[in-house]
Amino acid sequence: MLSIFITRKIPDEGPALLRERGYEVVVSEKDGVLSRGELVAALKEKPYDAVLCLLTDKIDAEVYDATPKAKIFANYAVGVDNIDIAEAKKRGVAITNTPDVLTNTVAEHAFALMLSAAHRIAEGDAFTRAGRYTGWAPELLLGTDMSGKTLGVLGLGRIGSRVAEHGARGFGMKVLYYDIRRNEAFEKEYGAEFRETPEALLREADFVSVHVPLLPATRHLINQEALALMKKTAILVNTSRGPVVDEAALVEALKNGIIRAAALDVFENEPALAAGLVALPNVVLTPHLASATEETRGAMSRVAAENIIAALSGESPPHLIH
Repeated sequence: MLSIFITRKIPDEGPALLRERGYEVVVSEKDGVLSRGELVAALKEKPYDAVLCLLTDKIDAEVYDATPKAKIFANYAVGVDNIDIAEAKKRGVAITNTPDVLTNTVAEHAFALMLSAAHRIAEGDAFTRAGRYTGWAPELLLGTDMSGKTLGVLGLGRIGSRVAEHGARGFGMKVLYYDIRRNEAFEKEYGAEFRETPEALLREADFVSVHVPLLPATRHLINQEALALMKKTAILVNTSRGPVVDEAALVEALKNGIIRAAALDVFENEPALAAGLVALPNVVLTPHLASATEETRGAMSRVAAENIIAALSGESPPHLIH
């Protein structure tokens, strides 16, 4: 019987699919992330044929060594920055991800964050709960409109494209985008404008939504210098990967009025937050929830399982990274 190890409890769509195929499915019983030592020890317990891992698992040579029989590591995420792809190539281990199924959900969350920051939703909620609301006032917690403003999208992949579409079609926003590849068909359909550098986009945008993958070139893409280029009225939203933003620099920018506000779903050193971040009223914080809907997390589970089934059946997985 083929065996699969799942590093953390996930929605049952995927595990159920694997069991239906007659595979043995072992799910970590720990309520939380396995430490490096725990993950390695768990993988050594039996000769697993596949591993379904999460973005919180660091997959590298030591982990591959612990389970030499495994043909595939199926990542329960779109990004694969937690996985040593080069090492997987050396060993002939397939790496897969779960794209497409979370595009709409993450785009919705990015817009929810954008709206929350613009209209000061979190501040208003805290203000009301604290019993400070004593009646309507003409200048109470004034926010800023989104309609007709300029939306800058850093990274025009699946999610970035969907965010840009929401901005253009739903809010009548002017859309600017930066990506390593220009998309003239997208420009034509949505009236979007390409900018050749992130810096050019940052200077013009009223709202900046970050959707780049985490790579050496994108780490701290939003740093002190980049923040200084933005409008003082600008709002930054990050639903990509935490280290794309220099969190300490962002704290200083928000404190000193370099930009108006920010909204973050991901953090540089998750789950830790940069010193001073939680004390700032002009930042909205959510705990890596962008794909957290019942429908999407269930679909991610199913897609990860389908990748494993294909690999163990001798077929090319539908979402093969390598």
